[in-house]
Amino acid sequence: MGKTKLTLEIDNSIGDLRAKHQITQQQLADEIGVTRVTVNTIENGNYNPSLELAFKIAIFFKTDIESVFKVRNKGRKS
Repeated sequence: MGKTKLTLEIDNSIGDLRAKHQITQQQLADEIGVTRVTVNTIENGNYNPSLELAFKIAIFFKTDIESVFKVRNKGRKS
């Protein structure tokens, strides 16, 4: 019997939160200690941040991680 892995597709609301707070990707990057490219890559769904970085983002926006990152789809892959 083969092993299966749980796969997750994760969406985020960083772009919406930035717009609401009227800040740029660069401003967010400076506040959480990463590059603007990192913020852009996370925001566009091309990279999932570490747990520590996800907490930093949520704390910056004064919200919880689940308000920033949501599981869109979960499935099993062989």
